[in-house]
Amino acid sequence: MSDLSGRTAGPVQAWLARQLYSLLLRLGTPLYLWRVWSRGRQEPDYQADWPARLGFNSAPVSRGSAPWIWVHAVSLGEARAAAPLVRALRHACPGMRLLLTHTTATGREAGQALLEAGDHQTWLPWDTPGAVRRFLRHFRPDVGVLMETEVWPNLLHVARGQGVPMVLANARLSEKSLRQGQRFAALLRPAARALSLCLAQTEADAARLVAMGASGVEVCGNVKFDMTPQAHLLALGQAWRAASRRPLVLAASTREGEEPALLSAWCLHRSGDAAAGAGAPRLLIVPRHPQRFDEVAELIERAGLTWSRRSAWPQGQPDAQALTADAWLGDSMGEMPAYYAASTVALLGGSFVPLGGQNLIEAAACGCPVVMGPSTFNFAEAAELSEGAGGAFRVRDAVEGVQRARALCVGGASQASVAATVFAQAHRGAAQRTAERIQSLLQVKRIRVFTGG
Repeated sequence: MSDLSGRTAGPVQAWLARQLYSLLLRLGTPLYLWRVWSRGRQEPDYQADWPARLGFNSAPVSRGSAPWIWVHAVSLGEARAAAPLVRALRHACPGMRLLLTHTTATGREAGQALLEAGDHQTWLPWDTPGAVRRFLRHFRPDVGVLMETEVWPNLLHVARGQGVPMVLANARLSEKSLRQGQRFAALLRPAARALSLCLAQTEADAARLVAMGASGVEVCGNVKFDMTPQAHLLALGQAWRAASRRPLVLAASTREGEEPALLSAWCLHRSGDAAAGAGAPRLLIVPRHPQRFDEVAELIERAGLTWSRRSAWPQGQPDAQALTADAWLGDSMGEMPAYYAASTVALLGGSFVPLGGQNLIEAAACGCPVVMGPSTFNFAEAAELSEGAGGAFRVRDAVEGVQRARALCVGGASQASVAATVFAQAHRGAAQRTAERIQSLLQVKRIRVFTGG
């Protein structure tokens, strides 16, 4: 392996890099625990079972002939993406036990829906050697599955030493992340090589993962295309749409620094709303992180818009005050499909700031066309394919984005909705392919154990 200057980074350099990394994490452990505890003031789930953050798990684990498959879904998006994969794994490996880990409270909450009797859910341990060893010795999973971008040097090193094959599923790596990773090649290349399988979303992701040093790289597609919106959430969104009687423009999963520009652009284009009357569009903002709900509420207030909170609606339906408001604040968790189903068009959060965009596949699966800003490197191929299919539209900034979204409310949204749905359905099957590869890896491991190989 080599770093950016082309010099060879040998075993000694890799060992030293991992030792320095481990030392820094050990020194930073008090700060890490303080941060977790502080987050728990806003989201109490962060304070649940906090010793597990350091690998101290007390829950008994029953062993049997069925395999224990460990899936790590760091946060909300990964937990949702893991759902079709977990279903496919249960079909490919009947009787399997699921060990599900997370880093965030939102991921933990969403992951609870994936559990069945005999499964277990806990936190991913802090990536110090001791915490990782305690975690793996306690649970002894037969295989570990990390979702998308989760490469942890000590976790992968210890897992390899304990004979736990590790898979990076639904793997993606942007050009920016590749350049950043190459700066720390002595640490991250050995971690990438410790993966038994690296199942990439696209050919471009696969090429970058190989360049990063990963082995066993294959292209399986994006499992997010296999996400099926829950029928009751789609029905809920359709009820909101009918109640609104006005087109809804959804600002979906917005990030910090993004809402002011979108609100400013929205107010800039509102001059004709009075003439439009009942046909004037209504803005619906759903922030990406729940701890920012109140902050975004203040931003809406400052913009001079009348507004209503989703959490204040009686029986979950917009009341009289909501139906006269200029804007709605989506301050609920787990209802993103409902928000998409309610909306005529969505502005893709994270794409109007340089953060790479959010998952537009979920919007397409709900039949909601998307207007996206310039930054979509997290889902580059999906964004390009959706745009080519007519289910998404690229714009330069928030002002142009709001203008395009409002224009679609006047005409063109129905055709774009059909195109988005067709696009989403055409790329399904990645979850089954991924589960089959993991099942094959388990079979190889069991043969080696049986034969002593």
